[in-house]
Amino acid sequence: MSELNEPLVSVYITNYNYGKFLQEAIESVLAQTFKYFELIIIDDGSTDNSREIISRYDGIENVFSLFQENRGLIRSSNVALNLARGKYIMRLDADDYITSQALEIMISELSRHPEAVLVFPDYYLIDETGELMGEFKRHNFEKDVKLRDQPAHGACSMIRKDVLKSIGGYDPAFSMQDGYDLWLSIENLYPIRNINLPLFYYRQHDASLSKDESKLLETRSKIKEKHVIKRGLKALTVLAIIPVRGESIDPRSRPFKKLGKKCLIDWTIEVALASQLVKDVIVTSPENKVLDYTKRKYPGIILVERDRNFASINSGIEDTVFESLNFYSRDHQLPDAVMLLYIESPFRSSMYIDKAIHTLQLYDVDNVDGVRPDNDMFYVHKGNGLEPWHGMEPWSKSKTLRLERQELYRRTGGIHLILTNTLFEKKNILGGKIGHIILDQSASFSIRSELDWDIAEIIASKEIIMQEDDKVTTTHV
Repeated sequence: MSELNEPLVSVYITNYNYGKFLQEAIESVLAQTFKYFELIIIDDGSTDNSREIISRYDGIENVFSLFQENRGLIRSSNVALNLARGKYIMRLDADDYITSQALEIMISELSRHPEAVLVFPDYYLIDETGELMGEFKRHNFEKDVKLRDQPAHGACSMIRKDVLKSIGGYDPAFSMQDGYDLWLSIENLYPIRNINLPLFYYRQHDASLSKDESKLLETRSKIKEKHVIKRGLKALTVLAIIPVRGESIDPRSRPFKKLGKKCLIDWTIEVALASQLVKDVIVTSPENKVLDYTKRKYPGIILVERDRNFASINSGIEDTVFESLNFYSRDHQLPDAVMLLYIESPFRSSMYIDKAIHTLQLYDVDNVDGVRPDNDMFYVHKGNGLEPWHGMEPWSKSKTLRLERQELYRRTGGIHLILTNTLFEKKNILGGKIGHIILDQSASFSIRSELDWDIAEIIASKEIIMQEDDKVTTTHV
């Protein structure tokens, strides 16, 4: 038996109709400087020319192919895991490819650090044609990372096979985000290494799975919920506070303006009530008509008459929160955490509320804020014209180099969660260590102008259509 029949690492490719990219992925594995590998190719019911491409590699000693009816990424990954003979295992997506030294470098890292169970590299970004768009450089996990809330890429991360099997492999309850689920299964238990070298080419194109942002973020929310339960984490009592200024304080505050089929304020109240993780909801406003409307329509909500001084445009939100907590504590025990929900962001669902709470449970943070990545060019004026700025460092001189430490996130979505103890200690809604959840574009939208209202009407009409379609689907099922 040759050494090639005793692989140290198993690389697997799952393919569904990626025939135009598949050969490049396969050839990149065969071109590795490290030769003691096996390559498992699983065609997941392709209808293009994938079978013809895969058949070209019949008879190569360390290449094995399997053709099956369409079962999806996760189930196919478990098939590969059961077939794999290597000590290590790594997935390569059929539309990506690796550098010639990728296996050698990652195996060397795991060999030098036997306590580590997973290693992942930086990567190049390419478009559909293979044109280089940039290089993404991750944080240095050994020097810089104390909060592991930014997972490794699901593909081209190498893991010890026995550890992957010990956690049950890949969870077929999810149709995507296998890497995210794997990350949460190990990040709190095992050492993880990263390599600050780009070792694979990550292709971004219209058919890419990661393009469906809403579905991706919803799946991540379900994965977080799974791991909160799996770890047996203590449930948090959460009080949601919805502060409403009202038009007498701020003409832009229009809680009763119709958006779709309901008032603006209804969107946020209904979402807060829909969350299974929020214990109580407070609406606080200096305007009696806001409180009266809420009392009539939502009798279970707690109402707090907000001090007009606390509602002024230039005042911080902290005074309003403390006022609400003082009122709440007359009849209730103080909550573990307080969630602020602003009515100007009507389109975030209860999924994001629950996701924020699960994030607070999973990670050692004091706050969780809703954000959107924002990596446009920014400038700062230092008295002598504009200068490029990105984070606390100068903009990279390279047009294609993206550094994770320079990634910018914009606070958005009108959702913020903070531990009550931290709030009392810091007297600041942003005190302590801040975690985050990413919102999709609709959920992050905020109404600040008349133009925003026009855009909100379009989003609202689409939201209503989607909800009606969901009801029809559920009825048919």
